[in-house]
Amino acid sequence: MKSALGKLSVRSRVLVGAAGAAVVAAGTFGAVTATASPAAERQAPVSVAGNGVTESSHLSVDAATRAAQAALAAAKKEGQKVSVAVVDRNGNTLVTLRGDGAGPQSYESAVRKGFTAVSWNAPTSELVKRLQSAPNLKDIPGTLFLPGGTPVQVKGAPVAGIGVAGAPSGDLDEKFAKAGAAALG
Repeated sequence: MKSALGKLSVRSRVLVGAAGAAVVAAGTFGAVTATASPAAERQAPVSVAGNGVTESSHLSVDAATRAAQAALAAAKKEGQKVSVAVVDRNGNTLVTLRGDGAGPQSYESAVRKGFTAVSWNAPTSELVKRLQSAPNLKDIPGTLFLPGGTPVQVKGAPVAGIGVAGAPSGDLDEKFAKAGAAALG
């Protein structure tokens, strides 16, 4: 039995062989090209001379954990079942603790309260008052304008937000959030 290649004309066999060689060569060339760039690796990184660059402080995970645990302990001391969230300056969650028996909605609410507090660098109880003059604030994604969030500041600038949710009143939630912030000294 002849192979399928044997049934082809000489011209067709040459073309098939050339195409196969081209595929092998392209693969080899691609592999060499992908690995043969030591000159590019040795180029110095671009350095910016301070123009247009800002610096910011961020809360460490250890500090965020300490704050969350202090807030949870303050709530537990008063018999409250809450969730606590600590978000960084950019609103990203660093730590979330859901206390024993805390309601399922409290987790997300705590994150959103922390996000709201750090975004406006103000306790969420104060922000609730601003809704009277600017009711559309509540429409901003990720925010929650209910008492229970407090910012953490360094030299007056926000570095984190602590949100607490699940107590029967926002005033209690905010009291526990402030206890978490106080634990940072």
